[in-house]
Amino acid sequence: MDTSRIAAFQDLADLPASELDELAAVMSEVDVRAADTILTLDDYGTAVYFIEEGAAQVLDDYGEEIETLGPGDTFGEIALLLTGSVPATVVARTPMRLLSLSGQDFDRIRTRVPELARSLRDLGLERARQ
Repeated sequence: MDTSRIAAFQDLADLPASELDELAAVMSEVDVRAADTILTLDDYGTAVYFIEEGAAQVLDDYGEEIETLGPGDTFGEIALLLTGSVPATVVARTPMRLLSLSGQDFDRIRTRVPELARSLRDLGLERARQ
């Protein structure tokens, strides 16, 4: 994957070039159809997703929309890095193209990407406080 696609995300833009290279080697592209459920409340978190195209809705315990996500947004980091459990359901509102970092790949490169780990942890902590 080209590092410019990764650096386009605000949360990743300031990563050192070496970390962008590590990330590019393990990230994958995921295409999602409109109305597909990407994450389900209380499931075990297995990846962090970065939205390149499309929109998703975040639903609470009652199925009510609490947030809309779009290009440049990230989700899945709370479950992957902080709690292990997905805090909300995420459903594609439109067709989407996501970049995905699996938990297994993240664990494999974690020691070589300290700024990425810090950035995702900070994002998850900030979002968990909301």
